[in-house]
Amino acid sequence: MTVSQIELSPEQLLKAVSRLPPPELDRFIVQAAKLRSPVIGRRLSRRESELLLKINRGIPTEVQRRYDALIARQQDFALTPAEYDELLKLTDEIEMLDAQRIEYLSELARLRKKPLTIVMDELGIQAPADA
Repeated sequence: MTVSQIELSPEQLLKAVSRLPPPELDRFIVQAAKLRSPVIGRRLSRRESELLLKINRGIPTEVQRRYDALIARQQDFALTPAEYDELLKLTDEIEMLDAQRIEYLSELARLRKKPLTIVMDELGIQAPADA
């Protein structure tokens, strides 16, 4: 029996991973971090692993889809008053998730005794352009 080996570029791998449902993506991230740990000579603590899972969780797919749909309707000047209220609520929810993510990043930075910007850079997280 022969086994064929598929080689993917980092970009192709990221594209494939981006299609994973959130729970599978979380498992993948933990497994990938475990692969890297021996390479960098340090293992992640349990708390670091928990924080990384939470940091990488993202906005729930259905919330993001509905938010995007409402934004599109708003840009088309077709938003009803009820949809506007829903958009405000979703915006608040997304902002709360983002704020929570920053809290997790800050805790991770404290654990690693590094500035937040360095930890964000190490994780490939960019601050919003308007921040």
